[in-house]
This record gives sequence, C-alpha cells and structure tokens, in this order.
Amino acid sequence: MTSRFDPHNPQKDTRFSTLLGPEMWHQLPPAIQQRFGKRVRGGASVAYQGVVTDMQMNWAGWLLSQAARLVGGPLPYDMSCVGQPAIVVVTEDIAGEGQFWIRQYGRQSGFPQMVHSSKRFAGPTGLEEYIGYGIGIALRTEALDDALFFKSDHYFLSFRGLRMRLPRWMSPGALTIGQHDLGGGRFRFSLRLTNRLFGMLIGQDAVFQDAGGSS
Repeated sequence: MTSRFDPHNPQKDTRFSTLLGPEMWHQLPPAIQQRFGKRVRGGASVAYQGVVTDMQMNWAGWLLSQAARLVGGPLPYDMSCVGQPAIVVVTEDIAGEGQFWIRQYGRQSGFPQMVHSSKRFAGPTGLEEYIGYGIGIALRTEALDDALFFKSDHYFLSFRGLRMRLPRWMSPGALTIGQHDLGGGRFRFSLRLTNRLFGMLIGQDAVFQDAGGSS
C-alpha cells in the first residue's frame, strides 16, 4: 500500500480508492466517495447514527451467532434489534495504519450489542478485518451501481506473527457487507452471510445518517 493520504490534499484518504482502482472508484456516488475518501485524523472519530430496519436469521445462523458470542459477538444475534437505534464509530488506528470500527445495535431489553473490529490495509487482497481472538477476514472491495461492497475472500487465524488460512469447509460462509447510498446524506448498511449448505444464515440492514446531518 502506498501513502495513506494524498500529500497534495491532507484531508484526503486514498486507501480505499487505491484498492478499487480509478474506474470502480468513480462509479461510486459522490457521497460514498466522500465517506471513504476523507481523512480521519489520528485520535479523532466519526460517528453515524441510525436504526436497524431489517433482520433475518435461520436456525443455522442463530446457532452460529450464539457460538460467535464466545469470541466477542461479531455477528448480530438478537432479532429484537429491528427498529432499535444503531451507531457506528470509525477511529483512525495510528499504530496499525488502519481503522477501528465500533458498531452498537440496540435491543428490546438489556444492554446494546457492541461489535468491535479493526480494518487493516494489508494481506493478499489489500484489506483485512480483524474481529479479535486472532480471527481475521481477507476482504475484496467492489463498486456496483450505487454501493460499495466488502466481500470475504477467505478467513484466517493469526498468532504471534504466524498466519493460517482456513480451508473453505471450515469457514462460516460468504460474507458481503455493503454501503448503499440513499441520497440526502443517508445510506443503508447491509450484511449478508451465506453458506453453501444452509443458505442465508444472517441478514441485517440498517439506515444511517451522515455525521452532522439531519435525520
């Protein structure tokens, strides 16, 4: 990966545009380009507020999401999150040359679900997401129509500098996360986890507002 930021424009972050390449980057709506092309200075954060609009989960997805709670709960696991507030906070990771992401999903009762992850611009695909406990996902980026997608290429385990790529049969399924521009400073976050044997395990949608925008 080249320099994190454009030296001619210190407010511009070129990491995502470099991953996509000029052609796909310019297919994206200007609002998505601005969200993923604006520098978040070290120590500062950007927060997006919204609401969960849809949640789907089959029996296999429910079992997987409950088991995943043993490693921090990286998957949504409570169907009562629909209609509840959602918050996403993005903070620049100065030491790791990446970004910290915190997602908070409200529930009908009890504390909200908190999901922590770290995006790092590294690995064979150029982008990896770490969810803790040495578990990581190599991601491919794509731009289609009005959306930016992050799609799982493979899963891996890392420990003390060692890295082991998990065989496909050991992975939970194909993960696709998208940001879909809705106009007016609003966007839809989508998550789909699909398994070849069990179909769509988990699906979640939430609508967010740009920081500083009106709801």
